[in-house]
Amino acid sequence: MKTRRILLVDDNPNDLELALNAFGEIGSDGVEFEVSVAGSGEEAIAMIRAALRQGQEHLPDLVLLDLKMPQMDGLAVLDAIRAQPDLRDIPVVMLTTSGEDRDIRDSYAHGASAYVIKPMDFAQFREAMHTIRSFWTTLNRHPRLN
Repeated sequence: MKTRRILLVDDNPNDLELALNAFGEIGSDGVEFEVSVAGSGEEAIAMIRAALRQGQEHLPDLVLLDLKMPQMDGLAVLDAIRAQPDLRDIPVVMLTTSGEDRDIRDSYAHGASAYVIKPMDFAQFREAMHTIRSFWTTLNRHPRLN
């Protein structure tokens, strides 16, 4: 069984904890998951570059990326991922509290694979995490995951 790697990028420790708890409560669907956490855009890029140096099999299979972060925001992280040929095909889901049309349009213009507004209710958040994880790491056919 192949392990699916998810990189969760968010500067809010409460949101990170909520997401990790949601992933912990979700059944495995017969797939093993490894969730890594980056608390900033800079840390996310450093982790991805370190994984790339170790080989393609160490790269995340999915990046869940907050949009609004200090210093290096989600769009800058997304640009850095999409600019690197070896990273371009990694699915990146924007996972943010912003429902602004401009943020949604900008995210897709920069190469986001999807845009999800974080539900405030934990049960709805857990369901969103399950749906994201199931779609991007189990249902979706992607060259990186075959």
